[in-house]
Amino acid sequence: MTEEKHWVPEIMYENEGEDVLSSHIPFIPVPPHETMPRLLFIFESRETGEVEPGQEGEELSVVQMDLHQYADMLHLKTNLDEETYNKVRHALALEPYRMAVQKGQEISNRILDNIKE
Repeated sequence: MTEEKHWVPEIMYENEGEDVLSSHIPFIPVPPHETMPRLLFIFESRETGEVEPGQEGEELSVVQMDLHQYADMLHLKTNLDEETYNKVRHALALEPYRMAVQKGQEISNRILDNIKE
């Protein structure tokens, strides 16, 4: 019996030079035979300010770990009706989809106009 290995996505940042990020937007390199995850689970790690003794009596910071889930908005847009999708966008403090698309088109048009000048 062979054991099936599951691909684990790795969140990465592009570095430019020494400790300088060229982009603050991370990326996930997806192998050719895999698909981008629809949902990411990420732990938030936060020191509580408290300490506890370690195995050798040293002080170790107590860390609170809270699990967060991040959904792929493209997957939601494809699989939800517009009203439900807009409710999700509203819950995330985003504008309704059609309004956001219209504003994006206006920005793109201004950029194209500036390039032409």
